[in-house]
Amino acid sequence: MNRTELRAFWKKEEEAAQIRGWDFSHIHGRYEEENDLPWDYRAMVRQYLKADFRLLDYDTGGGEFLLSLNHPYDRTAATEGYGPNVRLCEKTLGPLGIDFRECSCPSQIPYEDEAFDMIINRHGSFDPKELYRLLKRDGIFITEQVGEDNDRDLVNMVLPEVPKPFPHLNLREQQEKFEKEGFEILCKEEAYRPIQFYDVGAFVWFARIIQWEFPGFSVDRCFEQLLNMEKIVEDRGRVTGTIHRYLIVSRK
Repeated sequence: MNRTELRAFWKKEEEAAQIRGWDFSHIHGRYEEENDLPWDYRAMVRQYLKADFRLLDYDTGGGEFLLSLNHPYDRTAATEGYGPNVRLCEKTLGPLGIDFRECSCPSQIPYEDEAFDMIINRHGSFDPKELYRLLKRDGIFITEQVGEDNDRDLVNMVLPEVPKPFPHLNLREQQEKFEKEGFEILCKEEAYRPIQFYDVGAFVWFARIIQWEFPGFSVDRCFEQLLNMEKIVEDRGRVTGTIHRYLIVSRK
C-alpha cells in the first residue's frame, strides 16, 4: 500500500478502537503477548481458592475472568469503576447473584471489615492497607500487575519523551508496601517478555485502547513514526516491544 492507502487503513483502525469488557478479539491473530509468562495467573488463583471461600475480584473488568473460575455465585463479589464495564457487570454478574458494587477508589472499597477469604486483582489498582482491612485472618491476596516499564520501547517509537504513567510499579517497591502493612509474601515473580504486532493497523488499535500508555496518540500525529514501523514489519514480519509484569501472592 502507498502512503495514502496506509493512512486510510490506519484511520479505520483508529476509529474502530472501542472496547467492551476487556475484549481484544479485534486484533486476535494480529498480535501476541503474555503467552510465555513464567507463571499462570489462573492456576495460581485456583491453587489457593477453596469452594467455601468468600471471594472478591477487585477491578473485574467485564467479569470474564471471574466467571471462568466457576466459584459459587453466592460466595462471590466483584467491583469495577469504568463506566461501560460497570453497566456490563450489572447486566451479567448481578442477575447471577454475585455481589457486584461499583467502585473506582481502591482505598475505599464498599465492603465490611474482614469480609473475604481471598481477594484477586489482575491489572487493576490496589491499596495494601485497604486489602488488609477487607481480608479475614490468613486471607489471601493475589495480583498480577502491569509494571512501570510496560511497552516503553513501543511508546518511544511513536511518542518519544512521554514519561512513564505509573512509576514505582515494580516488584521490589510493591513488595515493600505489602510487608509494611503486615502481609506475608508467599510468592513473588517479575518478568519482561515480548509483545509482537504483525501489522501496524493492529498496533494503532492497541495504542488507542491503551491511552494511558500512549497519551495523545493518533494516526495523524504519529504518521511518520508509523511509517517507520511499517518498514520494520515489511523487513522482519513484525514489530516487537517488551511487556513488564509482576506477580504477588500475600497472606494477612
